[in-house]
Amino acid sequence: MQFEIGVIQALSLARARPGIMSEAPPLFQSYRPRPITEQSMQWRVWAPLADRVEIVFFENDQEATRSTMLRDDAGVHTHEGEGSHGLRYGYSLDGGPPLPDPCSLHQPTGVHDPSEVYFPERFDWRSSAPSIEQKDRILYELHIGTFTTKGTFDAAIARLDDLVELGVNTLEVLPVSQFPGERNWGYDGVHPYATQNTYGGPEAFQRFVDAAHDKGLQVILDVVFNHLGPEGNYLSQFGPYFTNRHSTPWGQAFRFDDPAAPQVRDWILDCVSMWIHDFRIDGLRLDAVHAIFDSSERHLLSEIKLVADQAAKARGGDAFVIAESLVNDPSMVTPLADGGLGLDAEWNEDFHHAVSAWMTEEAHGKYVDYGDLDAIENVLRSNLHLTGQHSHFYGEPWGREADSVAPNRYVISLQNHDHIGNRACGERIATLVDSQKLRLAICLQFLSPFLPMLFMGEEYGETNPFLFFCSFSDPQLIRNVRRGRKRDYALQGEVPDPQAESSFEQSKLSWAWKAPERKAIRQLVRDLIALRKEEPGLREISSRSLTRIESGQAVILSLETGDLCRWFNMSEHPACLPAEKTLIWRSEEAGPTLAPFGAIVFRDRP
Repeated sequence: MQFEIGVIQALSLARARPGIMSEAPPLFQSYRPRPITEQSMQWRVWAPLADRVEIVFFENDQEATRSTMLRDDAGVHTHEGEGSHGLRYGYSLDGGPPLPDPCSLHQPTGVHDPSEVYFPERFDWRSSAPSIEQKDRILYELHIGTFTTKGTFDAAIARLDDLVELGVNTLEVLPVSQFPGERNWGYDGVHPYATQNTYGGPEAFQRFVDAAHDKGLQVILDVVFNHLGPEGNYLSQFGPYFTNRHSTPWGQAFRFDDPAAPQVRDWILDCVSMWIHDFRIDGLRLDAVHAIFDSSERHLLSEIKLVADQAAKARGGDAFVIAESLVNDPSMVTPLADGGLGLDAEWNEDFHHAVSAWMTEEAHGKYVDYGDLDAIENVLRSNLHLTGQHSHFYGEPWGREADSVAPNRYVISLQNHDHIGNRACGERIATLVDSQKLRLAICLQFLSPFLPMLFMGEEYGETNPFLFFCSFSDPQLIRNVRRGRKRDYALQGEVPDPQAESSFEQSKLSWAWKAPERKAIRQLVRDLIALRKEEPGLREISSRSLTRIESGQAVILSLETGDLCRWFNMSEHPACLPAEKTLIWRSEEAGPTLAPFGAIVFRDRP
């Protein structure tokens, strides 16, 4: 999610109360069109704001027939009749123009046009998902539209071998739900069930997931359950999906905790079940959960995890659910039995902020609370840096202690789509620091006790930017986005036009690593991934300690876990190597000293 760089007000997240949750999965109503026979179907839509709903069928892009649906006291309208896979339809509310289905799985011609019936269970799956333990995950975040020149699921399949050869095992795909136009990060989606048509649509996504599984890769999907985009959002015409009690920086908040909330919660939970069960997605990354407001006894986030587990179990797998949260609250990954929300992992922003601020010496915006070695030490030692002390950025105490949380509950990155795209010109870390510091940063990432995540292209030092881009059709909205890009993010310098196609084209990967420096970066990443797989002590962390060592003019951070120790030279001066130790790995060629900004891994001699 693209965040404002400026004062972000604390958005509190209600915690699940101890003793409330049970292990029984919650039930939910589905409003997706379902087949009755091969040639007949049932349609259901929750539209309590409409007295009369007509289902409108289309042939050759023209309206063909209309039928009035039956309404019950809860505002659920139903219709049974002829219909099958591929039929296009919409809903007319009280005689108005046909609108897309809130549960549409396919919008073949865009967000404003008729929906198309798609049954994902018809897909012929050829491969089973690999089993990957949480401690072994190595994630790779990618955006389908800029991952390849063509920007489609099928084109992405052709690049999977490069990722397998690199050694990653879990793909984290930015949102693919239908958004306006052809270009978008995905966080302006308005059809959470539908797969972006310009990427290839739902069947192509299933081919991508199947191909990834065939190559031993799991697929986690980034989903947005805190708001909808500003163009093509028709939900408020159907029912009270949104509330004025809460707000988000990007649009109205969903209604999750009042008498009208059950149907809205069902709508979200059915979407979760669809992605995990019908599309065989291996997990979800939940966008900006601090903007999911829910004071219910059973928090929606916990229900999402329970439904995801249920759906995965029904198809013979597991579900890995990650939260993006800015509140530094360990309750996200605290088990339900202990009063937490029970999610599997959480993005750790503190790692990025600490490493980036120290290496680039940037001190604006969110980096104001970081910048010295103490912040990096705190993260490596105790998972987080902001754990209740005063934050200059937020203007109040921020975060909670999290040192008791297993480090593999946190996903770290040197940069992700937000960190890059929310810069003035979308600069990647490879353009912000020199090669020595870049190599050290990569070592910190992969030798840390956390779950490492690469942003696409990072593995070879990609220098093409990742800009903020969109393709709205409303002229006023386009003007607002252009103005807001500078105002809301307080970006410095010339900001590329987010609506321009050139911003999108510049953001595509070059897939070029023949140059010696890029080739060396890719080799370093490969070596570190292989080392993580070979050395259980880099993944299985029962205890850890971190100390700062002065070695002449050099400053060393020494991270110990079990019998393994990593030394990171955080200075431009060489340091003496440890005596009487067994050297396992080093970031630079053999020599009598630990090179400036170098790293080594060793253990005590047997």
